[in-house]
Amino acid sequence: MDEIDRNICEIIQCDGRKSSADIADAVGVSVSTANERVRRLTTSGAVAAWRGILDPAHAGMGLCGFILIDMSFEGEEEAKAILRQRLEIQELHHISGAHSYLAKIRVADTAAMQDFLQNVVKPLSAVERTETIFVLETVKETTEMAIAPSSKTQK
Repeated sequence: MDEIDRNICEIIQCDGRKSSADIADAVGVSVSTANERVRRLTTSGAVAAWRGILDPAHAGMGLCGFILIDMSFEGEEEAKAILRQRLEIQELHHISGAHSYLAKIRVADTAAMQDFLQNVVKPLSAVERTETIFVLETVKETTEMAIAPSSKTQK
């Protein structure tokens, strides 16, 4: 990925609906070159997906929480497969430290969280313990990330 590709990635991760002409103008290439680069970035997997990002409150999923999940090795793969499929879970990370996994979850309210824990998470045979943290205020949440500079420009 060269500097133009990195600039294109920065543009489209902020606004995936930018026109090819706007992208081309911003990075200093022709529209056809911008189109080809976006196509190549998508085909290569550098652009993982194209989608709209919904406002959780407007979608009726106003409660965000994090669940620390302790799992035993026995049944862990099955539990991960089940949790991976649940739309309530936005992120599932295998973590270091005292717990096995960290899940970011969005549900409607505390009753929905209780139901999810009681009927989805805790019945999994590998789950030994959970600890739930409720978000009181979201100060920053984004899908955007910094893009590493070229190894040629790193010192």
